[in-house]
Amino acid sequence: MTKRTSAKYKIDRRMGENIWGRPKSPVNRREYGPGQHGQRRKGKLSDFGTQLRAKQKLKGYYGDLTEKQFRRIYGEAERVKGDTGENLIGLLERRLDAVVYRAKFVATVFAARQFVNHGHVLVNGNPVNIPSYRVKEGDVIEVRAKSKQMTVLLEAVALPERDVPDYIEADHSKMTAKFVRTPGLSDVPYPVMMEPNLVVEFYAKN
Repeated sequence: MTKRTSAKYKIDRRMGENIWGRPKSPVNRREYGPGQHGQRRKGKLSDFGTQLRAKQKLKGYYGDLTEKQFRRIYGEAERVKGDTGENLIGLLERRLDAVVYRAKFVATVFAARQFVNHGHVLVNGNPVNIPSYRVKEGDVIEVRAKSKQMTVLLEAVALPERDVPDYIEADHSKMTAKFVRTPGLSDVPYPVMMEPNLVVEFYAKN
């Protein structure tokens, strides 16, 4: 299991937001940060602090990516024609673990990473166990036959707190999903506001 799984609620509390919209998030009860001085950490953030927080929140949402991973994805977004912030969101949403999560095959993005790592997923009929694998428009993602009755899948499908976005066509009776198109920021159902423009500003200055 990923070492970051146990820290997901700490990420929520550090950000001061329920970034995955989970009903059990500690932020639902306490909106201040962790630690004995958490309640006193309400000072106004500098521009740098605001940009850094936006980057940490986006990294955290996709399974707390490492800085090296995130910086590489940002570099790709910067090289592609168009708005860098929108490109960044599109590249993050094309990760295989993100698609597995969006299709509601599993309950969390952390579980999606583990699910892919353990070889439960096929892309266009071929096994893929790399969470960062880049899905293309039209690709069909499927849970392998031996894994379709796993409890984690059945529980995730029944979760009421989120729906499958319209850029993914999911068939939970067959445990398949088609990646229809690359989404923009306004298409992605983030429970909290994400600000990729601030991430662009952060990397432009640092």
